[in-house]
Amino acid sequence: MARNSCAYGAGRNPKASVALTGDSPPNPEQPTPEAPHAGGPPPRRRSVTALVALIIGGVSVLAMGAVLLLVFSPAVKQADRAIDEILAPPPPRGIAPGELVFGMASPFTGANRELGRAMKAGVEAAFGDVNAAGGIHGRRLRLVAVDDGYEPSRTGPAMRQLVEKEKVFAVVGNVGTPTAAVSIPYCMEHKVIFFGALSGGDALRRQPPDRYVFNFRPSYAAETAAAVRYLVRVRRIPAARVAVFAQEDAFGESGFRGAAEELSAHGVDPARIVRVGYRRNTADVADAVATLVARARELDAVVMVATYKAAATFVRALRDAGLRLPVTNVSAVDSNALAEELVTSGRTYTEGVVVTQIVPLPTSRAPGVVRFQEAMARYAKGERPGFLALEGFAVAQVLAEGLRRAGHDLGSEKLVEALEGVRGLDVGIGTTLSFSAQDHQGSRKVWGTLLQPDGTWKQLDLE
Repeated sequence: MARNSCAYGAGRNPKASVALTGDSPPNPEQPTPEAPHAGGPPPRRRSVTALVALIIGGVSVLAMGAVLLLVFSPAVKQADRAIDEILAPPPPRGIAPGELVFGMASPFTGANRELGRAMKAGVEAAFGDVNAAGGIHGRRLRLVAVDDGYEPSRTGPAMRQLVEKEKVFAVVGNVGTPTAAVSIPYCMEHKVIFFGALSGGDALRRQPPDRYVFNFRPSYAAETAAAVRYLVRVRRIPAARVAVFAQEDAFGESGFRGAAEELSAHGVDPARIVRVGYRRNTADVADAVATLVARARELDAVVMVATYKAAATFVRALRDAGLRLPVTNVSAVDSNALAEELVTSGRTYTEGVVVTQIVPLPTSRAPGVVRFQEAMARYAKGERPGFLALEGFAVAQVLAEGLRRAGHDLGSEKLVEALEGVRGLDVGIGTTLSFSAQDHQGSRKVWGTLLQPDGTWKQLDLE
């Protein structure tokens, strides 16, 4: 009975039979499931995955190629350079890939224009030689000159023009002591090197030295002290009978100080020195000459600290008044200009005129002077090779040596360090030059010269 029931149930409900037995009869309307693929995913899924990977890889390669093309394209390179230039720190002032620019503020008009003209000619002649040899580390040297008329009131604007507008790297060969009193504070504030000025003033020779101020020439005090020693020891003139004629400013004061100290060393009370003077940028010497004429019996010589116009006028007036005293002057007078002034006045006005110098005769055959003569012939045609032009030439040579030592990666601090390392530098003028961190005075050599009737100068032994 039970068997029939089961058979009946199986016959009436085949699904129940399947459920009971766990067997599933084949269904012709449904696909037979595939057996799992041994050891990996189904073959069709693998094919799809590979295809997707290939597509992704191809897209990646194309994207990378596009990026590379973009990165190395001229437009992007140009944009990168522009961005670099914007973000990069600015190069030091006055320095370009192929050029170094220097400035000079000096008189090119007015009574003392020959001083500026001579210094500029000498500096540019030296720069010409340097440039002809390839420059300094591939950079040519160029000078920008601005006229300050030897007036301190014009020096400030001239310096601002050079540094702030012309963007000069350094200032070289400025003329003037009263003007240096304006230039130096400005250069110290802006960290601009002030090199080789035509000034023997005390303001340029502080102790310890101003970091950015370097001198080629000895001080006016050294020159006037040498002149006094010559008059007293060589000419045998009593120290008490030496007067001083000086410009009434820092220039004259610097020279007077040296004369007074040397006269004091020979027993003269500085307060008793006969001292006369004149105003800057004038040749108004009448009062000075009148004083000396009135005290003629007390005097046998005069030490001058004067520019060429005033000095020539003073010498002529002394001679016209009958005073044939020997007179001396400092190198800043511009010996060529002084000689021309006196020679045109007559032979008697050239007698007994001595000028101390800080370079040798510009006609000598010293190696450095010969180079100067040749450079002036090439780059300063029509200019007479004189003492001040030779000074400018020597100043620029020393500066060029400092630039070489400073290297291609140039800046003010590097040039200061290079200059302070100069020891015993020989530029062929008969003396060596040295600097240090404690001493920015390059030369201490003083020469003597005596004016001849034809306007030339003869070497004079001061000792």
